[in-house]
Amino acid sequence: MPPEIIYHAASTLDGFIATPTGGVDWLGRFEQPGDDNGFSDFYATIDAIVMGSASYEFMLKLDTWPMPDRPSWVLTRRELPIADPSVTLTRQEPDEWVESLADEHERIWLMGGGKLATSFQKKGLITEYAIAVVPTLLGAGIPLVDAAHPLEELKLVESKPYPSGIVWMRCRPLGTPSGS
Repeated sequence: MPPEIIYHAASTLDGFIATPTGGVDWLGRFEQPGDDNGFSDFYATIDAIVMGSASYEFMLKLDTWPMPDRPSWVLTRRELPIADPSVTLTRQEPDEWVESLADEHERIWLMGGGKLATSFQKKGLITEYAIAVVPTLLGAGIPLVDAAHPLEELKLVESKPYPSGIVWMRCRPLGTPSGS
Protein backbone atom coordinates (compact mmCIF):
# COMPACT_ATOMS: atom_id res chain seq x y z
CA MET A 1 0.00 0.00 0.00
CA PRO A 2 1.48 3.40 -0.91
CA PRO A 3 2.22 5.77 1.95
CA GLU A 4 0.24 8.92 2.61
CA ILE A 5 2.08 12.01 1.36
CA ILE A 6 1.30 15.07 3.47
CA TYR A 7 2.36 18.42 2.07
CA HIS A 8 2.91 20.47 5.21
CA ALA A 9 4.04 24.06 4.77
CA ALA A 10 3.52 27.56 6.08
CA SER A 11 1.97 29.86 3.50
CA THR A 12 1.19 33.54 3.47
CA LEU A 13 -2.36 34.60 2.84
CA ASP A 14 -1.37 35.35 -0.77
CA GLY A 15 0.01 31.83 -1.27
CA PHE A 16 3.80 32.12 -0.84
CA ILE A 17 6.04 29.85 1.24
CA ALA A 18 9.12 32.09 1.00
CA THR A 19 10.36 35.39 -0.37
CA PRO A 20 11.71 35.48 -3.95
CA THR A 21 15.19 34.71 -2.54
CA GLY A 22 13.95 31.84 -0.35
CA GLY A 23 13.78 33.79 2.92
CA VAL A 24 11.35 32.87 5.67
CA ASP A 25 12.25 35.57 8.19
CA TRP A 26 8.64 36.81 7.98
CA LEU A 27 7.66 33.75 10.05
CA GLY A 28 9.70 34.96 13.05
CA ARG A 29 7.07 37.29 14.45
CA PHE A 30 4.66 34.34 14.80
CA GLU A 31 6.97 32.34 17.05
CA GLN A 32 5.74 32.36 20.63
CA PRO A 33 7.33 30.63 23.61
CA GLY A 34 5.54 27.38 24.37
CA ASP A 35 3.40 27.45 21.19
CA ASP A 36 4.71 25.90 17.99
CA ASN A 37 1.41 26.43 16.14
CA GLY A 38 0.68 22.69 16.01
CA PHE A 39 4.00 21.59 14.50
CA SER A 40 4.87 19.08 17.26
CA ASP A 41 1.46 17.46 16.95
CA PHE A 42 1.94 17.15 13.18
CA TYR A 43 5.53 15.88 13.45
CA ALA A 44 4.41 13.10 15.80
CA THR A 45 2.16 11.72 13.02
CA ILE A 46 4.82 11.29 10.31
CA ASP A 47 7.46 8.60 9.99
CA ALA A 48 9.60 9.95 7.12
CA ILE A 49 10.41 13.17 5.24
CA VAL A 50 10.96 14.05 1.59
CA MET A 51 12.21 17.38 0.24
CA GLY A 52 13.77 18.98 -2.80
CA SER A 53 17.31 20.26 -3.08
CA ALA A 54 16.46 23.91 -2.31
CA SER A 55 14.80 22.98 0.99
CA TYR A 56 17.69 20.65 1.78
CA GLU A 57 20.28 23.35 1.07
CA PHE A 58 18.35 25.68 3.39
CA MET A 59 18.51 22.99 6.11
CA LEU A 60 22.26 22.49 5.52
CA LYS A 61 22.83 26.03 6.81
CA LEU A 62 21.64 24.98 10.28
CA ASP A 63 24.24 24.01 12.88
CA THR A 64 22.85 20.47 13.25
CA TRP A 65 20.43 18.34 11.29
CA PRO A 66 17.08 19.04 12.99
CA MET A 67 15.35 15.73 12.23
CA PRO A 68 17.78 12.84 12.82
CA ASP A 69 14.96 10.72 14.27
CA ARG A 70 13.19 10.35 10.89
CA PRO A 71 14.60 9.08 7.59
CA SER A 72 14.78 11.92 5.07
CA TRP A 73 15.04 11.74 1.28
CA VAL A 74 16.17 14.53 -0.99
CA LEU A 75 14.93 14.29 -4.57
CA THR A 76 17.72 15.89 -6.60
CA ARG A 77 19.88 15.42 -9.65
CA ARG A 78 22.81 17.21 -8.01
CA GLU A 79 25.62 15.93 -5.82
CA LEU A 80 25.12 17.42 -2.35
CA PRO A 81 26.78 16.77 1.01
CA ILE A 82 25.06 14.34 3.36
CA ALA A 83 24.07 16.24 6.51
CA ASP A 84 23.21 13.22 8.67
CA PRO A 85 23.09 9.41 8.38
CA SER A 86 19.29 9.70 8.25
CA VAL A 87 19.50 11.55 4.88
CA THR A 88 19.43 9.81 1.49
CA LEU A 89 19.82 11.53 -1.87
CA THR A 90 17.87 10.05 -4.78
CA ARG A 91 17.48 10.84 -8.45
CA GLN A 92 14.12 9.06 -8.66
CA GLU A 93 11.01 10.80 -9.93
CA PRO A 94 8.30 11.30 -7.28
CA ASP A 95 6.09 8.41 -8.45
CA GLU A 96 9.08 6.02 -8.66
CA TRP A 97 10.22 7.08 -5.22
CA VAL A 98 6.77 6.60 -3.64
CA GLU A 99 6.44 3.19 -5.28
CA SER A 100 9.84 2.13 -3.94
CA LEU A 101 8.64 2.84 -0.37
CA ALA A 102 5.28 1.10 -0.67
CA ASP A 103 5.50 -0.91 2.54
CA GLU A 104 8.19 0.97 4.49
CA HIS A 105 6.33 4.07 5.69
CA GLU A 106 2.76 5.12 6.41
CA ARG A 107 2.88 8.95 6.52
CA ILE A 108 5.54 11.02 4.80
CA TRP A 109 6.00 14.76 5.20
CA LEU A 110 6.51 16.50 1.86
CA MET A 111 8.52 19.38 3.26
CA GLY A 112 8.62 22.78 1.63
CA GLY A 113 9.49 23.32 -1.95
CA GLY A 114 6.66 24.55 -4.18
CA LYS A 115 8.29 23.00 -7.25
CA LEU A 116 8.61 19.57 -5.65
CA ALA A 117 5.08 19.80 -4.25
CA THR A 118 3.80 20.65 -7.72
CA SER A 119 5.54 17.61 -9.21
CA PHE A 120 3.91 15.39 -6.55
CA GLN A 121 0.55 17.12 -7.07
CA LYS A 122 0.62 16.67 -10.86
CA LYS A 123 1.09 12.91 -10.35
CA GLY A 124 -1.78 12.75 -7.83
CA LEU A 125 0.56 11.69 -5.03
CA ILE A 126 -0.40 14.21 -2.33
CA THR A 127 -3.01 12.69 -0.05
CA GLU A 128 -3.24 15.62 2.34
CA TYR A 129 -2.41 19.31 2.44
CA ALA A 130 -1.58 20.51 5.97
CA ILE A 131 -1.06 24.22 5.50
CA ALA A 132 -0.38 26.79 8.19
CA VAL A 133 -1.93 29.95 6.75
CA VAL A 134 -0.01 32.94 8.07
CA PRO A 135 -1.70 36.37 8.18
CA THR A 136 0.97 38.06 6.06
CA LEU A 137 1.08 39.27 2.46
CA LEU A 138 4.42 39.04 0.64
CA GLY A 139 3.23 40.15 -2.79
CA ALA A 140 5.82 37.94 -4.50
CA GLY A 141 7.89 34.90 -3.70
CA ILE A 142 8.03 31.13 -3.98
CA PRO A 143 4.46 29.87 -4.39
CA LEU A 144 2.87 27.08 -2.37
CA VAL A 145 2.37 25.29 -5.70
CA ASP A 146 3.39 26.30 -9.19
CA ALA A 147 0.98 28.63 -10.96
CA ALA A 148 0.59 26.12 -13.79
CA HIS A 149 -0.65 23.31 -11.52
CA PRO A 150 -3.81 21.51 -12.62
CA LEU A 151 -7.11 22.18 -10.86
CA GLU A 152 -7.46 20.01 -7.79
CA GLU A 153 -10.61 20.16 -5.72
CA LEU A 154 -10.05 19.74 -2.01
CA LYS A 155 -12.21 19.11 1.02
CA LEU A 156 -11.46 20.83 4.31
CA VAL A 157 -10.99 18.11 6.95
CA GLU A 158 -9.93 20.25 9.89
CA SER A 159 -8.95 23.81 10.76
CA LYS A 160 -7.54 25.26 13.94
CA PRO A 161 -6.66 28.86 14.79
CA TYR A 162 -3.69 29.60 17.05
CA PRO A 163 -3.13 32.60 19.35
CA SER A 164 -0.35 33.77 17.01
CA GLY A 165 -2.94 34.39 14.27
CA ILE A 166 -1.92 31.37 12.20
CA VAL A 167 -4.74 29.11 11.03
CA TRP A 168 -3.74 25.51 10.42
CA MET A 169 -5.81 23.75 7.75
CA ARG A 170 -5.95 20.11 6.71
CA CYS A 171 -7.43 19.39 3.29
CA ARG A 172 -7.68 16.21 1.26
CA PRO A 173 -8.25 15.83 -2.47
CA LEU A 174 -11.83 14.85 -3.26
CA GLY A 175 -12.05 11.13 -3.94
CA THR A 176 -9.31 10.08 -1.49
CA PRO A 177 -10.08 8.20 1.72
CA SER A 178 -11.37 10.64 4.35
CA GLY A 179 -11.61 13.23 1.60
CA SER A 180 -14.62 12.17 -0.43
